[in-house]
Amino acid sequence: MEIKELNEQECHGVLERASIARLGCSHNDQPYVVPIYIVYDAGDIYVFSTFGKKVEWTRLNPRVCLQVDEIHSQSEWVSVVVNGQYEELLNPQYAVERARARTLIEKRHRWWLNALAERRITLRDQEIEPVFFRIRIEALSGLRSHS
Repeated sequence: MEIKELNEQECHGVLERASIARLGCSHNDQPYVVPIYIVYDAGDIYVFSTFGKKVEWTRLNPRVCLQVDEIHSQSEWVSVVVNGQYEELLNPQYAVERARARTLIEKRHRWWLNALAERRITLRDQEIEPVFFRIRIEALSGLRSHS
């Protein structure tokens, strides 16, 4: 098996194809990693969520890490790691960006399902507040493995 670094263009290509990633955040020196649905567009990563630990922690510490993988087999895979800043798209300040994020995310099948399903266990629909945010990419790197 050979492992090679991806160039920046290849990393962006992986992000463009991705729909699921793992978000890493930290609070009080405690890391937390959670899978999320994403959409990559024009150098930013957009996410729809509901309020929970990842939103609470990223509001407190906006420095985040994101990992995207394409795994074909144990010896053929691609992995991209992004370091960036969490930026919540609040209304009315970010109304245009929020609308853009929603338009991009809505193109994905069942984009809202996981975020809402978890909250419906304890809350009624009208109590669930949607959270749109983006990750501003500061650095990215990637590796490719093949036989």
